[in-house]
Amino acid sequence: MNDTIVAISTANGVGAVSIIRVSGKEALAISLKLLKTKKLTPRYATLLKIYSLDDELIDRGIIIYFKSPKSFTGEDIVEFQTHGGFLISNLIIDELLKAGARLAQPGEFSKRAFLNDKMDLAKASSIQSLITARSKDALKILTYQMQGSLSEFVESLRGELVKTLAYTEVCIDYAEEDLPTDILEKINTLLSKNYKKLDEIVTISKQRKGLIEGFKVAIIGKPNVGKSSILNALLSYDRAIISNEAGTTRDSIEESLMLGSHLVRIIDTAGIREGVSNIEKIGIETAIKKANEADIILAVFDSSAKFDDEDRAILEICAGLEKNDKKIFYILNKSDLIQKFDKKLNKPLQISAKEGIGLVTDELKNYLDTKNYDGIMLTATYQINAVNSAKDAILRAKNLLNENELELFAYEINSAISEISSITRPFERTEILDEMFSSFCLGK
Repeated sequence: MNDTIVAISTANGVGAVSIIRVSGKEALAISLKLLKTKKLTPRYATLLKIYSLDDELIDRGIIIYFKSPKSFTGEDIVEFQTHGGFLISNLIIDELLKAGARLAQPGEFSKRAFLNDKMDLAKASSIQSLITARSKDALKILTYQMQGSLSEFVESLRGELVKTLAYTEVCIDYAEEDLPTDILEKINTLLSKNYKKLDEIVTISKQRKGLIEGFKVAIIGKPNVGKSSILNALLSYDRAIISNEAGTTRDSIEESLMLGSHLVRIIDTAGIREGVSNIEKIGIETAIKKANEADIILAVFDSSAKFDDEDRAILEICAGLEKNDKKIFYILNKSDLIQKFDKKLNKPLQISAKEGIGLVTDELKNYLDTKNYDGIMLTATYQINAVNSAKDAILRAKNLLNENELELFAYEINSAISEISSITRPFERTEILDEMFSSFCLGK
């Protein structure tokens, strides 16, 4: 934290503008060595020539000085906005390194911002996800959370858990004082309230994770029902080989596309059937695995053929997937042919992939639109894991409270606070003391 770092902030390559950032106590002094000027006015854009330390002209660009603490990292930052291109950027960085800076490590600017209390971990995580966002829905959620919505939620819940712990430690350490008679009832009420909040946000986050990562849609069915034809129609080009020979698709084919404002990952799987070669068996195992990983299933059946044991196997797989909260669309393909399928399906979509699959895309769009969400979400795996751990700790704490094991109860609440705090900022024990003495006027 005592040295000064430098890095390019824009992607490498040819472009109109390239941005280089220098951050640290010596950022201004190091930058001035290349600018041949004595000072920079904070937060003003100044057009200046940029020189090497040997006084050779490198470029001319916009220079902006952000004086500590009013900067992204909370340190002095000098930003060089130069002409784009790999060579110019690297020449300037080389001269800044010679002048006393060092190359920043990946994520070090954000790390310094966190350490200097310019952002918490939730905002830092949102920044990273925002940069790699691939859909409008992800952009909307992450921009909302960049404003601090998730941090506010965590801080509010953390405050309630701290209050719960304070109540408990008062009972343990100050039993001789005049304490409210309903204190244990208040603790139980707060615990139930906190657990419900945590459970709801995990449920919402899991149900709508596709808004951030992109929804996965797996196409399953026995061989020759038209799975690859449906994939090609969705993509509007021939991505998969189509053949009347069973087992043509032996591995999963994955492609991305936009359906409305939603990013979708379409997975065409191998036909599922019995009595096949070892190679085809591997493809079928992969197909079932991909179906379990998907958010949405397109279960395809041939409406021109009678229902058989292979179709029954597909329905059994679907039944298991539905138990795991997978959304399943049942599709009767080949509706342009004579209809022989004699099994009743749940709201089947009757189509002919040869003639068009507008009905399928419309149903998918409508369903995905129901997943739109403007509220708070956990967008990183570490956040979901932390909340699940906090939930488990709260459940253990409730059981211990019922057994009047207050010391062990306090330990579990401490664990819950530490887990939930890992989303934003570390937990400080002084918060408990503040709550204890502010709420109860103890030790008069």
